[in-house]
Amino acid sequence: MEMILGLLIPALSGAAGGNIIGKVAGALNGGGMMNTVLGAVGGLGAGSILGSLGMDATGGAEAAEAVSNFDIGTLVSGIAGGGAGGAALGGIGGIIKNMMSKG
Repeated sequence: MEMILGLLIPALSGAAGGNIIGKVAGALNGGGMMNTVLGAVGGLGAGSILGSLGMDATGGAEAAEAVSNFDIGTLVSGIAGGGAGGAALGGIGGIIKNMMSKG
């Protein structure tokens, strides 16, 4: 159960980040479904990428452990990393979609 929560936290925060960036910056909006899917994928991938760069981001196993131990700092780190990764990938997808529709 904890492992599922460890994957849901960055995926859901990434989906939220992708939708927020799409609403805030119209040029980065790829549409509701695209923002959500790319945001969730970006949220899941953000922990791995930031961890390999030496930043203390929470990935699946660490997030699962944080859920079971109620470690608020680690959970907030996972939510922030997932949201940022989701916003980044959602924004990139929106830029590509908008460039393709104009050309």
